[in-house]
Amino acid sequence: MDLEIQQRVKDLTEKYGAENIVVVLGGAEAEASGLSAETVSAGDPTFAGPLAGVALGLAVYHIVEPEIKEECDAAIYDEQCGMMEMVLEVDEIISEVKQIRDEYSKY
Repeated sequence: MDLEIQQRVKDLTEKYGAENIVVVLGGAEAEASGLSAETVSAGDPTFAGPLAGVALGLAVYHIVEPEIKEECDAAIYDEQCGMMEMVLEVDEIISEVKQIRDEYSKY
């Protein structure tokens, strides 16, 4: 997760409260999605950005997770994400993000 996005997440969390923020990721790889999930929940593991050492505890999901997919208009989801779902390692991504969420998310 780049430094600018980290700062935006931090600013929005300060403005609206961590309990009111849900981060939805869209990374194509499980490892990258896991790193982003860890960054917004436990703090930047690379200690390079604004969230270094800042455990926001945010709820974090990937767009392919059933909880998020169910909230989307089916036609729009299919148009925007359907093709990618066919080529992504969906189960690995879901497992990685869920593991981080279960361990670090407070909300």
